Amino acid sequence: MSKPEQASRGLGSDVSTLSARLDRIEEWSLTRLFFVIIGLGMLFVQYDVFDINVSFIQTCVDIKPGCTPLNALGSINIPILVSLIGYGIGALTIAPLADWFGRRQILMFTMALTGAGSLYSALSGDFTNFSVSRLVTGLGIGADLAVMNTYVNEVAPRRTRARFTSILFLLAAVGGALAVWLGLILTTQPAPWPDGLPFALASGPSGPQWRWMYVLGALLALASVLLRAKLPESPRWLLVTGRTAEAETVIRDMERRAERRGPLPAPATDAPAPTLAGPGAYRELFGDPVYLRRCLILGGAWMAGYVTLYAFGAGFTSVLTAFGYSPPAAGMVSAVGLLGFVASAVVAVWYSEALERKYWLPVGAAVAVVGAVLVALAGGSPALVFLGAVISFFGQNVWVAPQYALTAESFPTRCRTTGYAVSDSIGHVGGGIGVFVVAGFAASLAPLPALLLLVGFLVVAAIVNLFAASTRNRRLEEVSR
Repeated sequence: MSKPEQASRGLGSDVSTLSARLDRIEEWSLTRLFFVIIGLGMLFVQYDVFDINVSFIQTCVDIKPGCTPLNALGSINIPILVSLIGYGIGALTIAPLADWFGRRQILMFTMALTGAGSLYSALSGDFTNFSVSRLVTGLGIGADLAVMNTYVNEVAPRRTRARFTSILFLLAAVGGALAVWLGLILTTQPAPWPDGLPFALASGPSGPQWRWMYVLGALLALASVLLRAKLPESPRWLLVTGRTAEAETVIRDMERRAERRGPLPAPATDAPAPTLAGPGAYRELFGDPVYLRRCLILGGAWMAGYVTLYAFGAGFTSVLTAFGYSPPAAGMVSAVGLLGFVASAVVAVWYSEALERKYWLPVGAAVAVVGAVLVALAGGSPALVFLGAVISFFGQNVWVAPQYALTAESFPTRCRTTGYAVSDSIGHVGGGIGVFVVAGFAASLAPLPALLLLVGFLVVAAIVNLFAASTRNRRLEEVSR
């Protein structure tokens, strides 16, 4: 809708002015409680992605007849597959509701759904119910990640959107590491370092300790739902839906906080106004060749990148076992490697704004290749394989937070959540390929070609990503009409 058309509806001038007032705020201007609320949710979401990693062996032995520690890894594909299916369905059907009903309401619903899935997992008495519970969890996670990253992108200052996305990613890394290490403590038997943890609590291969992993997830979700009720609605979404009075209330509150650090600059008089919401997010997205092209480019980059991320995240332990590592030792390599995941998030917090978003993927791919080579050539040296795993996990993840920001920034507010969800859902097809095809095939190869195959998809992703839009330090209304 053009500016004259907006003005004819009595909204154009207000929308332009309020949008300019929002864009002039250069410091974080929401309450500090905001990051406690959103951060706890992000921590829980990644916790619930990784909680199956180490604990699954005990889960399988406990609830699936005939399952043993030696064959348990052959059964993990089913819950991972249904979780990915749920992820895609949730992203494509639930997340777009945020473009209709607002970010805040859907964020509360998606977290409640994810928590319900986690509680269902804790109470599952057989393998079928456990797998269905992962489908429910996937529905919530897929939708929540899309809405959460969209929301943060819309309320963060223009010059630091990637940095604040990276802060959330740091909390996500903490959640993933917490899940893996808690799984080691609760569900594995004591073993001398580096083949395990001497203080691990499991007394045998089966037991109920795995259920507490999911009970904790449900409790984290409950706390997140209660806290999310305190979030303000995204002022950008309020603007494009014509709710200018509510948008002004939120923006005025943000201005008051920003002014505590000094006077604000005058709003730009030539700032582009956002186009008001049209007939439907999917029609807006697929009816415009610019946004359709962005979906395909970002979806392609995510797809190739997720092959590597999921192959390592879910299949690295089994690949190392095929190379001759014992299952506890392979699990320890994965757990130590996750320290690189956490370190990548710390680096992203401080330096993500130093590069255009799309260039972080080539940087990460190069680092991941170096780490993979070190693991392959370690020759049984624990120090070298740990170092290589940390470096590889660092490279695999250092690009993710900037890519979250890039994906959200590449679409207009009226269909931003839908654009993010479609791109990310295309990407998660790669996750399934990584787990069910690439990781299994890699396990049949020698270490060096196997690990180069796994990280090679990240190189492909880096090349595709070079065709994405440049969004760093640009107004969202400049990036998208």
